[in-house]
Formats: sequence, structure tokens, C-alpha cells
Amino acid sequence: MLNVRQIVFFVVTWSFLWAEHNHTNALIKENSPYLQQHAHNPVNWYPWGEEAFDKAKKENKLIFLSIGYSTCHWCHVMEEESFTSEAVAALLNESYVSIKVDREEFPQLDKKYQKMYMAVHGKRGGWPLSVFMSPEAEVFHLATYIPRDAYGSMGMMNLLPSFTRLHQENAEELQALVEEHKQAALRANAKGHLNTQLSAGVMDKALQDIAAEFDPENGGFASRPKFPEASKIALLIDIYKLSGNKKALHMAELTLKKMAQGGIYDQVGGGFFRYTTDRQWQMPHFEKMLYTNAELLPVYVHMYALTADPLYKKVVDETIAQMEKYFMKEGVYLSASDADSDGEEGGYFIYEYGEVKNHLETQGWKPDEIEEVLAYLGIEEDGNIDGDFSHTHITGDHLPLRIEEVKAYLREVRVKRTFPFIDSKVITAWNAMMIKALFAASRLGNHYLTLAEHRLEALLKRMRTKEGLYHQTLLGKEPKQEGLLEDYAFLMDAVIEGYERTYNKAYLRLLRDLAKEAIEKFYKQKQWYLSDDGIGAVADFDDRYYTSALSVMLENLVRLSSLTEDLSYHKIVKETIGNSGAVLKKSPAKAPKLLHVFLRLKRGDIILKSKMKNLRKSSKEIEAMHYPFVLSKVEESDKYLACRLNSCFAYDRNITALINHIEKEQK
Repeated sequence: MLNVRQIVFFVVTWSFLWAEHNHTNALIKENSPYLQQHAHNPVNWYPWGEEAFDKAKKENKLIFLSIGYSTCHWCHVMEEESFTSEAVAALLNESYVSIKVDREEFPQLDKKYQKMYMAVHGKRGGWPLSVFMSPEAEVFHLATYIPRDAYGSMGMMNLLPSFTRLHQENAEELQALVEEHKQAALRANAKGHLNTQLSAGVMDKALQDIAAEFDPENGGFASRPKFPEASKIALLIDIYKLSGNKKALHMAELTLKKMAQGGIYDQVGGGFFRYTTDRQWQMPHFEKMLYTNAELLPVYVHMYALTADPLYKKVVDETIAQMEKYFMKEGVYLSASDADSDGEEGGYFIYEYGEVKNHLETQGWKPDEIEEVLAYLGIEEDGNIDGDFSHTHITGDHLPLRIEEVKAYLREVRVKRTFPFIDSKVITAWNAMMIKALFAASRLGNHYLTLAEHRLEALLKRMRTKEGLYHQTLLGKEPKQEGLLEDYAFLMDAVIEGYERTYNKAYLRLLRDLAKEAIEKFYKQKQWYLSDDGIGAVADFDDRYYTSALSVMLENLVRLSSLTEDLSYHKIVKETIGNSGAVLKKSPAKAPKLLHVFLRLKRGDIILKSKMKNLRKSSKEIEAMHYPFVLSKVEESDKYLACRLNSCFAYDRNITALINHIEKEQK
């Protein structure tokens, strides 16, 4: 029998060994699913905050800042290789203060350092983003994914000690690197004054630039990787509507069709993956983001309205169903699903030819029927993605008769698999994008209108209080992080869309309140910022990953001017474009949403006014108008009025006659 001393020795020894192999760091107290994924790394991680920066100064240690998100594949790879490595952790813990940031919690931080990366390296960064700083939190090196071991000095095992030596032995060289990155930050945030008056000819330049990067065979606007770029497609539709340019329509339609038929779209379950690694839209990075799907939905709605092609309506219906099934909880939407399933990238979504073929044979399918349907879905005998496995994509125009039977079976196969991890953060901006998409989709079915109203009500109940708007939270938690520019921008966008579909006066009151708060928080010394927390991240017009929050905010203010006849909003928009809109002259195709705003300002909104009963009765005719910058507003008039800002120019009791008058005026 053990005596007391032996028991104490055993407990202490076991506790020491347990701690040695079951690390816990400061992230254990954080709510973010991404930070929780790193809470048991041997790296002594800290969350973003004063504690970490005070420690770095006090102990004269370098700072390693790692920015990622929970569904990021290469973030997982870097964690496996480096952040679970005792050797890497020892180097970091000895000489660095290590900080982990969830980019979805702090998109303003991510934007700040991504812009600096672009200025330093002349190309876009990505995730994970690896930022090395002096003890005073001044950046001296930026990278993305860094392997644990690599030839030369590029692996973590070599890079970390080399920076430690630099800090300890060559302060002058370290300071020179700091100054280099300071200058890059200044370049990244320099105001691009628009010193000349732009004409509508900027639309032609944008179209030329987009055509130059357009893939005429596969659609899209790059070789690889290929992102959907919803704002660019929306701009092409605008250009077509304004000018009748069929080339613009062709580029938009081919891109939407190829994506809908490609591997970037989940042909079995519905919904879009974030991007593909090839030109043909076939091989996706398998994470699904709420924002990717939310931003594409209105574009598909518009293309269906222009073409009546059932493919586009099918995409809208399936994508909404997918978001509702997997991303919605308690009336709000979660943020993203992972690329990996059971440790395998894309494992949930891919199929083995022999397994599918054998099943169809047991169901009595003829050999030619099997070959036809598997070829149509791109399920290949030798596989097209990983060994014998294939990812589905549409390969032909002829729809096999029994295609739905096969899809039903493929969905059954998935039921036996583990659905990828879903990040349970509720992000106001991304929810607002999805709510706007539902309001837009209500043009295809009234059930989406009811759904949109319910989702908006649930979001406001959770994320807006008397204290203001909040950025993100987890289900079951009270939101604490104050709203960012993107939250105000995308929420206002959704509420405007909601007003145009419902004429709910409460939406207009909410819009005024949100605009007032946003201008007070984010517009300072004629400069827009992404947050009001001292981080100093300047807002820009980049639409690459999702549409620029600043461009969306500017359009909100233009439309709010039209709906409320308050010219002060117009003044801020013109001021902003004059101070920061040089991209419109240099490279308008790089800021498609901003160009949309400029064209809206240049051409002007048309506001149709009448009694609510009249507007609802005429909704189909109003939605079918070719002119893209049309709003409608309730006014106690039996007639329909066609107005510009602060003045009306035509009226009629017949909506068709009035629309014909408007369309003639726009030619």
C-alpha cells in the first residue's frame, strides 16, 4: 500500500507530465472557435490586447503575430507543422511574445497588415498571415504560410533564431527593416486624390480592363486561383443595362454559367466553395463561406431576370437551402464551413468511381446509362482530384434522364460522412449580406420575403442594442465587440433592400440611425476607417474577397439621400471619392463597386413614388425596368410620380406608360 509521501510524489509527477503533454495557454479563455483550436498548443499564445504588448516591452521580446481563421486549410497545416511542435514552441516561448488573431473577429487588423504586405511584396498576401514585430510593436517582416523546415532561412526553425540574433546583435539593421515597413504602410494608406473630373467614359475603360483579364473559354477574371468576384459581375450587368453593351452581358453570363456548372459549385448539395485552384472552375478549395454565397445570390437573381434561364433560379434555390440547412441556427447564420473533413481536404464532397458504379449496377442501371451519368457529373474512373476520387462538375449540355436519382444517392453517401467543421461565429456583416440576398431572392418567390424579414429581426435582436451595433458573437454569448464599418455598411444595404421589398417605415428610421452612427464612428477628418478602436485601419475600395465595405457604405448614403431628400449624405460621398477615388482614373476595374457608386452619382437615381398599394401592385413592372438605379418610396398619391433628388419630372396613373417615358429619357 502506498504511503502519503509516495502518493504526493505520484500526484506531483503525474501532474507535471500531464502539463508537459497537455498544454493550455491564454487562448483558453477566448470565445473564438479559431483561438480555441490553438488553446492547447505548446506555443504560449496570447490574444490581441494590452497584456501581450506590455509583456513584449517589459521583457524586450520580439512579437510574432499570426492571423488566420478556423476554416482556413493552410492555417491548419501551419498549426500541425509548427504550432504543435515542441521545438518551434520552445523558440517562440523563449524569445517572442506570440499573439493569435481570428481575422473574422478583427478584419480591420487583417486589412491593415494585408495592405502592408501588398505594399512590401507587390502581391497579395493570404492566410495564415505571419507578422514579426519589434518589442514596440513595429513591423519588420511579413509572410504568409511558413513551413516548419525549409532549405535556406525560410522555415520557422531557421527564421525564428535568425530574427532573435538580429534583435540582440544588430539593432541598426532591425530598425532599418522597421523603417522600410513604415514607409510601405504610408504608401498603402496614402490618399489617392481624384484631381480630375471623370466622365461616363470611365465605364468604357473599366470594360476594356475587365475584357483584358477575362477568360473567354471558362469565364472569370484570372488564370488561377479563381475567385467569383461578385461585384465585378454585378458591374458588368450594370454596364449592359446602361449602355446595351452585349459584350458586358456575355462576360457576366458566361462566368455565372461556368461557375454554376463547375466544381466551385457543389453539384450535389448546393452552394459555392470559396475559390478554385484551376482555370476551369473544377478544383475548389473546399471551404464554404457565408459571404461568398450571400454575395453571389443577388447576381444570379439578376441574371435570371435578364435571361429566364432556369439554371440560375436552381442555383438560387439550392444555395439558400444549403445555407438554411447547415449555416443557420436560432434564426441567424454561422460564418463558414471547413475545407477538411476527418482530416482530409474535401473528403466530405468527393466520390470514388467504382463505388458509385457498383451501386448503380445493383439498382439495375444499364452500362450506357451509368457511363452517361458519371461522365456528365465528372466522376472519372482514374479520379480527377486525389487518387481514385473525383469531385463533381458538369461536363456536358445534355441532361441525363435519371440525374436526380444519382444525386439523391450521392447525398445518401454524404450522410454517412462527417460534415466539415462549422465556425459558429455570428458575424453581423455576413448575416446582413445573406439577408440582402433573401430580399433579392424574394423576386423569385414570396416565401423568401418572409424568411428575410424573420432573419433580419433575429439579427437585430441579437446584435443591436441601445448601446449600438455589435460585430460578432457566439450563440449563447452576449455580444461585446463593437460594430465595424462593414457591419454598418452591409446591414444598411440589407435594410434598403428590405424597404424596397416591404415599404416598412421602421426600416427607414433604422437607416437614418445607422447612417448617423456610422458617420460619427468611422468618418474622421474626411477619411473613413474600418473601426473606431484606435487600430487606425484605413478603409479602401478593394473588392477581391468580398465587396469593399466603404464602397457599400457610399452607395447606402447615395440611396439614403434619394429616399430622404437629405443632401448631406451626397456631400460626404462626393468628398470621399474626391479625396480617395484615384483608382477610378487609374484602374476602375479594380474597384467595381466604387465604379458602380460613381455611375449612380453620375446618372442619378430615379425614385418612383405612389401609394403603397400601387407600388406593390406594380412591383413586377418596376423590377423589370432596364435602368439600374431605380428606387421606390411610399407617398400618398394616387398617381405614380417619377422623381430625381428633390424634384419630380413625370407622372401618370398608368405605371407602364410612366416607365416607357422614363426609359425613353434614359436613351
